[in-house]
Amino acid sequence: MSKTENMTVLEASWEAFGKGDMDGLAAMYAEDMKFILPGQNDVLEGRDNFRAALDGIADALPPGFDVKGLHYFEGDSGIVNVVEWTADKVPEGSQSAILWKFDSDSKICEERWFIDTDQWKAAF
Repeated sequence: MSKTENMTVLEASWEAFGKGDMDGLAAMYAEDMKFILPGQNDVLEGRDNFRAALDGIADALPPGFDVKGLHYFEGDSGIVNVVEWTADKVPEGSQSAILWKFDSDSKICEERWFIDTDQWKAAF
């Protein structure tokens, strides 16, 4: 699939997240997808497990979490997304990076976050 299709999926996934459409968001992921956060020993695998985890997304994000900007960088093996965000305890803002990989059907098959874990923990 072309990079353009992947970019469309990624932008639509952020839109679904922003609207709270977690079923629509999960539908953009492959059945055998992987979700990886730094500092975690376990990798969340499978779209059904991912969808179930989305029900607790408010507990996984710092209080007052707000996305302020999204920047996209396409490459041959995926898209890197730099996310500018703020939270109640990080009012000056910060950035995190996400690597998105896609399967041949332009479904998200891997989402890997790169976060300053000390800052993230302090944001709670």
